[in-house]
Amino acid sequence: MKLSDKKRIALVLSGGGVKAAAFHIGVCLALREKGFKFGGGNSAKDRLLFEGKSLTFNVYVGSSAGSVVAAFLAAGHSIDAIIDAFTRGTGLDALTKVKSEDTYLKPIGYRDIFALNIGAASAARLLPSIFRKRLNVSGGFESLFKEAFKINGVFTTRNLERYMRTNVFPENDFHSLGAELYIVATQLNHSRKAVFGPYETTSKTREIKRAGYAKVSEAVAASAALPPFFAPYGIRNMKGKEIYYFDGEIRDTLSTHIAAEQGADLVIASYSIQPYHYTPEMGSLHEYGMPLIFNQALYQVVQKKIESHIKHQHDVRAMIRSVQGYMREAGIAEEHVQKLVDILVQRTHFNPHVDYIYIHPQPHDFEFFFYDHFSLNAKVLTGIVRTGFKSAMNTLRAYNI
Repeated sequence: MKLSDKKRIALVLSGGGVKAAAFHIGVCLALREKGFKFGGGNSAKDRLLFEGKSLTFNVYVGSSAGSVVAAFLAAGHSIDAIIDAFTRGTGLDALTKVKSEDTYLKPIGYRDIFALNIGAASAARLLPSIFRKRLNVSGGFESLFKEAFKINGVFTTRNLERYMRTNVFPENDFHSLGAELYIVATQLNHSRKAVFGPYETTSKTREIKRAGYAKVSEAVAASAALPPFFAPYGIRNMKGKEIYYFDGEIRDTLSTHIAAEQGADLVIASYSIQPYHYTPEMGSLHEYGMPLIFNQALYQVVQKKIESHIKHQHDVRAMIRSVQGYMREAGIAEEHVQKLVDILVQRTHFNPHVDYIYIHPQPHDFEFFFYDHFSLNAKVLTGIVRTGFKSAMNTLRAYNI
């Protein structure tokens, strides 16, 4: 596979807090080093400048923290401008030189990411009185926990929505962006995921909803609402009904299928979730307490989903190739071979003409595992960006650019 022969390239970015966003930025720096370009802009006319161009991203799919970076890129902001916005948002000197032609981004800091949930703060003040009373609940500890913590999140993503609406998207419309952008969230009061993008109509199945009514800033705020830290975010549909959404990683960790549905022939997916593997330097995680043990458990669950997703793609691709090879050796007419392949593609929802590249940290990179998920510390961010860069460069060595 020669990457420069691909005509429609998509970038899929997963979640994981500020840590994931910084990892994706490092990956993007490596992609730029390898000759890739990032299509985008705040005018639909900009799409014509990038369609069909070699090594150019013109489709972005983001969930949770990945939706923030994907949105920046789709709006035409350079990697240098994004890095500059984060570093200046923490009150630091710029770590990279922004070129004069780069679109300016206002600094983004803790206040833009963490807005205190007023309802949660009020509930927290009531907790001491709740515990002083004899709770009228039946059951064990879980019932007590549910009664005492009736808050929907410590923070909200309303400040993030306002930052994106005010500083990133002049029109705040998926249709007006210079690249196709798709933001993944999860519907709170249902068991389906939602994909917001430049859809003309809204379509639903039991597992997925594709909606075109959300503003870009609203979709990002909904996708980034990671429970239990952030409260679910409400978006009004075409009928005016407010529907609540939260983190886009709940149903699917990597929504690469969205890029394939939009005609991408190469999908590059970046994800920062990687469970810790034992190293003599750090020892066993049982010595580091509940937070890191919880992270490890969550990472293992997520990694299993990702590995199953990738294995399914490999198995289906191998099955289709085996069927093609057998039927051709048996002398079956090509039209029947193609008809059977079309049936397999339709039933498996897999397009054999799409190639996938997955970029992630290495399991023995203990420094990356121990980094905080929501730190804007310059040293921490620099280390995470460096890990993303190294991970991408190591992965891309196997491909002919």
